Amino acid sequence: MNRSTSLKLRLPVLVLVLEVILLVLYSLFVTYDENTDAKMQNNMTKPMDNSLYRDYPFFADVQVMIFIGFGCLLAFLRFYGFSGMVFNFLTATFAIQWAILVQGYFQFYHDGKIHLGVINLINAEFACAVVLISFGAVLGKTSPVQLLVMAFLEVPVFSVTEWAVLKYLRINDAGGSILIHLFACYFGLGVTFVLYRPDLKNGHVKEITSYQSDILSVLGTLFLWVFWPSFNSALTLKGDDQHRAVLHTFIALSSSTMTAFALSAVFSKKGKLTMADIQNVTLAGGVTVGASVDMMISPATAYGLGVLGCTACFLGYRYLTPFLAQRLRIQDQCGIHNLHGLTGLISSTAGICAILLATEETYGPSMYEIFTHRAPPEGDIRLQELQQLIPGLKPGLGRSGQEQALYQVAAIFSTIAAAAVGGILTGFILKLPFLASPKDKDCFDDELFFDMPSDFNSKVKNSPVDEYDSKV
Repeated sequence: MNRSTSLKLRLPVLVLVLEVILLVLYSLFVTYDENTDAKMQNNMTKPMDNSLYRDYPFFADVQVMIFIGFGCLLAFLRFYGFSGMVFNFLTATFAIQWAILVQGYFQFYHDGKIHLGVINLINAEFACAVVLISFGAVLGKTSPVQLLVMAFLEVPVFSVTEWAVLKYLRINDAGGSILIHLFACYFGLGVTFVLYRPDLKNGHVKEITSYQSDILSVLGTLFLWVFWPSFNSALTLKGDDQHRAVLHTFIALSSSTMTAFALSAVFSKKGKLTMADIQNVTLAGGVTVGASVDMMISPATAYGLGVLGCTACFLGYRYLTPFLAQRLRIQDQCGIHNLHGLTGLISSTAGICAILLATEETYGPSMYEIFTHRAPPEGDIRLQELQQLIPGLKPGLGRSGQEQALYQVAAIFSTIAAAAVGGILTGFILKLPFLASPKDKDCFDDELFFDMPSDFNSKVKNSPVDEYDSKV
């Protein structure tokens, strides 16, 4: 047993400390919201009006994405299937528990308590998705102890960034292209930049896939693909906005999938398909359409965004990932900069264009429900006229399309900056010697942290580990 990476004390102690913290904070600050509190129910309450029936289907769909979609997708390495799936399970479970508290403080805290309902779980799952995307950058090179610490630090940084951007910049980002995908990407890149391993700059002998691991990984892709419309539409306004979000996401995913197959065959020297392209590039459309997913962008635009995002993602995997590793000391293991960074930037730009082109002629009075910050301010006569057409319309800030676009740009840069700084600082903390970081020769190997079944053999054919050790 290697004492420097043994989990015998490290993991139980860390889990115990985290669980004590969570238990105390839940006991002191978490209570039921009006939809879950029995005291709030009476003979006038209609059970089917409970928010559970509106929100639970989206919660269940995102739950499948988090635990099955991400879990299977991260199991693509031949000797790292246990770790990819199980560390995803562990990290996601903790991240959601922790996000309920941290996000709850910023979004659902009043009268001295965090009021808990299914909507809290959906928001917490989005924060969890941020952590799992960042996890992709350091897959195979971190211990479960490091991943728990990373989640513990990333959730607060994300929650503060999300709160500040939504409260002070007040942007439109229904599908999370800015606050989820860009943040997760650049936080993960910040972490992996600090955790750079020079001896792995030319790869690792066990950094390979197998027939079975590729099948499992593409199964994860299929789960993510099928449920992505729920991810993009979960927090949009109910009604036509949510309807458009589902349609746009499906159309963009479909076009990016078709494009991925074509590009994979064209760029292959043998004219064959590559499983890595199918596993990752097919999902690009879901990210690329995110920032404008609930807007009146037209189905054709959604289709075009899928094609554009897929192309950028594919070229990123082919050319940008090697460049980042060789020149900028950024070892992006799962290529999150391609699937979430490049596509997130394209999506954000498309969202800005959609905001600039939005008019009442296209949207009608409901434009001020979608772009709430463009609604007339309190006391404006125009607001009163709109409220007659749309009862319940809240006062806005009276921003023009150009002003809102500038705030969107500010949100992009501030989110990337906060994520990168947070990731770099987290990376330095993860380098602490007692967090069971694997040595270079032990990376991408389940045997380091798991009791393996008898049929497991981590020896690489024609390239023994001993030979690799001697080279390193």
